[in-house]
Amino acid sequence: MIRRFLEKIPWVMLAPAAILLGLAPFLPEPHLVEKLRMLVAGQLTRLLDIFDLMIHGAPLLLVIGKMLMDSRTQPPAGH
Repeated sequence: MIRRFLEKIPWVMLAPAAILLGLAPFLPEPHLVEKLRMLVAGQLTRLLDIFDLMIHGAPLLLVIGKMLMDSRTQPPAGH
């Protein structure tokens, strides 16, 4: 089920979404970086901050999942 979902998402849409949402807003600091710092520091307690982390991090997680799935389905080089 997850495999089919990831296969349906084209790289041409997923990669820009991960970059743009992962780095937005560009100044003064991307939300994803800010929220990950808060998470590590144990300060990620507000619902809005948790939502921001999920929204800005979701495309990056999809990229990681799609990369892992693609690496498992492709035969090793030279075969």
